Amino acid sequence: MTDLMKWFDTRRSPVDLIERLFEGETGTSAIRVEELVDGNTLVVRAELPGIDPEKDVDVTVSDGVLAIKAQRQEKKEHKEKDSYRSEFRYGSFVRRLPLPNGVQQADVTASYKDGVLEVRAPLPDQGQEAAASKIPITRG
Repeated sequence: MTDLMKWFDTRRSPVDLIERLFEGETGTSAIRVEELVDGNTLVVRAELPGIDPEKDVDVTVSDGVLAIKAQRQEKKEHKEKDSYRSEFRYGSFVRRLPLPNGVQQADVTASYKDGVLEVRAPLPDQGQEAAASKIPITRG
């Protein structure tokens, strides 16, 4: 079923359609994350159950943005098509998060355990950041 056909599937309830609208489902779904600071390290945890992190996940840092991309493959084993129901999401998932200034790509690490991807990025020392400089305002 194409993505457009999924939106107009008459078997779906109106509540399901509203939920899909607010979740932003447009073919590539967002990955749910939580962010926290642990000491001087930014920690991002991403919910990725049922995924092989070595084959199906890419974590990259580019231009100050952390990108988490994942792919979940659907296994087709439905014996009775009319009685099958699944709320699992399959396909491509992407989440992009801005990183604080000064985070070094080489220092970012990632690990996967119990369906959760954890990305750790050491934060730069506050003393290393350039002092803010005042910008003069001219009158026109």
